[in-house]
Amino acid sequence: MFEIGFLLFPGLTQLDMTGPAQVLSRMSDARVNFVAKSLDPVPSDCGLSLVPTCTFETAPALDLLCVPGGMGVDSVMADPESLDFVRRAGQGAQFVTSVCTGSLVLGAAGLLVGYRAACHWAWRDLLPLFGASPCDERVVIDRNRITGGGVTAGIDFAFKVIEQLRSLEEAERLRLALEYDPQPIGMGGTPSTVSAGVLHAVRLRYDAMGMGTRREAITQHAHSLGLVQQ
Repeated sequence: MFEIGFLLFPGLTQLDMTGPAQVLSRMSDARVNFVAKSLDPVPSDCGLSLVPTCTFETAPALDLLCVPGGMGVDSVMADPESLDFVRRAGQGAQFVTSVCTGSLVLGAAGLLVGYRAACHWAWRDLLPLFGASPCDERVVIDRNRITGGGVTAGIDFAFKVIEQLRSLEEAERLRLALEYDPQPIGMGGTPSTVSAGVLHAVRLRYDAMGMGTRREAITQHAHSLGLVQQ
């Protein structure tokens, strides 16, 4: 059985996790585990609580570790227990993966030094603090590291994982079963495809949410870990 583990933490963006989890749960000979510090429900950033299936202590040896993103990544990076689990699980896994700002957590655990990686566009520039090379691709595959961009990229990420682990044919079968046929609904989705006004408005909203403080905290955390690249 191929053991897949998603890290759960307060303030995660649930679609970062539930999107790929839905896809990967249908992969042949695989089991999805939802891992947290305790078995208590974990509140996501949209108010939906998620129920872990195992804890850091009871989780099986993972073949694939996936860390989602969200506002709660700051707390994960500052929590030795959580970071130690990510480090240990990642060192033993065949594949180390993330979606959105989850790649920053992988970086904080020392798992992305020398690797190319994706991240949400607003935080991608922080990856070099952890020795990673940022890429603006929707899904980045570098050896056994597979990282997805912001939020909705998680579904594409999951199909890429299945292509890598199983086959293109199995990925196509699952795409059909899930009727995954995304179609553009207009302009937008990346900084390069929106107007300057829209980009400015989103940046202002992030600033109002404390983006500057978060960036400073992540930068300081990277310095404390000794991973900052000069």
